[in-house]
Amino acid sequence: MFNTTAWNRLRYTVYAPFYDAVAARAFRRPRRIALGQVDWEPGMRVLLVGAGTGLDLPFLPHDIELHATDIAPTMVKRTAKRAEELRHDVECSVMDAEALNYPDEHFEAVIMHLIIAVMPDPQRGLAEAYRVLKPGGQLCVMDKFQPDGQSVGAGRRLLNGVTSALATDITRQAQPLLSEAGFQIHHDEPVLMNGLFRALLAVKPAPSSR
Repeated sequence: MFNTTAWNRLRYTVYAPFYDAVAARAFRRPRRIALGQVDWEPGMRVLLVGAGTGLDLPFLPHDIELHATDIAPTMVKRTAKRAEELRHDVECSVMDAEALNYPDEHFEAVIMHLIIAVMPDPQRGLAEAYRVLKPGGQLCVMDKFQPDGQSVGAGRRLLNGVTSALATDITRQAQPLLSEAGFQIHHDEPVLMNGLFRALLAVKPAPSSR
């Protein structure tokens, strides 16, 4: 498997100068829809994982405490620059999504857009998102997923060897990944390319009061 943390850091460093030209317009509406599902509250602490060049920032409230991370330093610099241009107060850090340097139950919301299909180990990345979320916290996901319950054919697996190295995994399924991590899915909406891309809102269950 060619999809490794080191490789992702290298390739997104290379992609950074032209990333906006490819992703900004195409994913504007899906980002807006996904972030519109979140129950925003003033002052809530939010983590943007895999921030890229900060293309989610225009759709985020200004009255939140926002932390943004990415594995590629070049991407983090571009997020910080976009935050400054938009007058967003954002704490930007270089960080691996599979090893977040935050305490347990630190955030009210975690945003993971176009990263679950990219991470070498999505189960580990989602486990980290679950760990840093407070009980009742929200996970906002927008990514490409294979339909839940559909088996992966041999041809798709073969093609995935190429796509996962250059761009993204095309065999991952949303419901199994989120459920196995402990999340409860509250909303699931197709947002692009006849449902290939979906926006999901999931919640970390609060402890039972009994």
